[in-house]
Amino acid sequence: MIHETPQSLLTVGVARCDITPPVGIYHRMWGAATHDRAAGIHRPLTATALFLLPTKQASDDEPQPLVILSLDHCLFGETEIKLLRETILSRAREPLHQLLITFTHTHGAGLMSLDRAELPGGELIEPYLRDLAGKCADLVNEAMFNLTMATITYRYGRCSLATNRDFWDEERKQFVCGFNPSVPADDTLLVARITSVTEHDRLLATIVNYACHPTTLAWDNQLISPDYLGALREVIERETTAVGESPPPCIFLQGASAELGPRDGFVGDPAVADRNGKQLGYAALETLTAMPPPLSSLVYRGPKVSGATLGVWEHEQRTERLEQLRASGLRQEVLQLEYRQDRPSRAEASAILEQQIQRKEAAIAAGDDATARDAHALIERQTRMLRRMDELPPGQYPYVIHAWRLGDAIWLGVRGELYSQLQTELRSRFPGTPIIVLTLVDGWGPSYVVPQETYGRGLYQESIAVVAPGSFEKIVAACGELIRLLLSRSAES
Repeated sequence: MIHETPQSLLTVGVARCDITPPVGIYHRMWGAATHDRAAGIHRPLTATALFLLPTKQASDDEPQPLVILSLDHCLFGETEIKLLRETILSRAREPLHQLLITFTHTHGAGLMSLDRAELPGGELIEPYLRDLAGKCADLVNEAMFNLTMATITYRYGRCSLATNRDFWDEERKQFVCGFNPSVPADDTLLVARITSVTEHDRLLATIVNYACHPTTLAWDNQLISPDYLGALREVIERETTAVGESPPPCIFLQGASAELGPRDGFVGDPAVADRNGKQLGYAALETLTAMPPPLSSLVYRGPKVSGATLGVWEHEQRTERLEQLRASGLRQEVLQLEYRQDRPSRAEASAILEQQIQRKEAAIAAGDDATARDAHALIERQTRMLRRMDELPPGQYPYVIHAWRLGDAIWLGVRGELYSQLQTELRSRFPGTPIIVLTLVDGWGPSYVVPQETYGRGLYQESIAVVAPGSFEKIVAACGELIRLLLSRSAES
């Protein structure tokens, strides 16, 4: 009998750099915040480039590299993504056909939006973004230069950091976005270990794929911060660094977390963010420690008579398994999603914005700080809505889904923020296949994409969703079909 651990065998390159914005840059991510500029730095922000080049493809086509660029930012709009992507592609050492830009989604990094240029600290945004684009272009080239044959080993774990955040306030008869202890949350943690084949299984990087909003730090926080991700990386890298070597980077990939966030959140104390990160880090270390040696299978050797008759298992490298681990495939689909019919027009959104501006001015004149603060938060909400409206494609929304098969695993990239039901349904349907889920690919896109039963309940995520009911279910079905095709095609080859 043989027990297999899911793995991939391919060529991998990894590179990381610091992308921390300057102190004083515009930082007002939260509508309830009263500060504009970042007052300091909690922990540095990072960018990580992961270059994945399969050695065998199911079709006759030449294997195409996949480049994932993960940024410690909340999200970018279409304009900011375009600047970043065009710079990277124009400076790449080789043509890049599959470049995915994704975000850890920290809400402590600040709002890097070019339309904030006239606000305090906003003058620093464009120079920062141009510098960031140049750094990321160099980073991708560095990852290409670092290519080496490697094994990726996958294992599922559990972590209770994430909690449901669709809470019904019974006293006020409304939903709020905060800890809901009565509804269970997806606690699935997927850890991937990347080790070099040619360098005696040297650890190259660790991937943590988990779904939880990095919203520990909120409106009271004035520090640039990766939120809980900073402490997560510190825990993992401290325990996986060999003496005298540089830390192998821990790469965080945000899963489908639309309705998930930390129980202890919306605070201003960085120590709480560090505690949340340590919780996830220790859970990831437990999962990582339980992994077998790279490229090994656990083989049953038979009974051994002792005080009891024991069953003996041993780790063994089996050459016949290598072909399966090299298998790869790529599938993409563009769904044409209908826009919801009940969303406000641009004129209506502009009118609401003007009303809140007048309300804020009147409150300031009357010395009513609480009303002025609430009005400012609603001004921020309408301002962001108007920008999203301006960036949405006409007609229907072209929703792109990326799916790759790498050995035993599936890597899935989707746009926007989706409920965790996406990943729970897919992982339930394909229980023997690790599925890495990347959200916020190439920016916020259609914003939240929520299940059909969520519409009309007054939830925050539904209130700003732009696509029609049923869109979420179409995405889940399409992802499932892409995965099925990838797995069946690879099995045939």
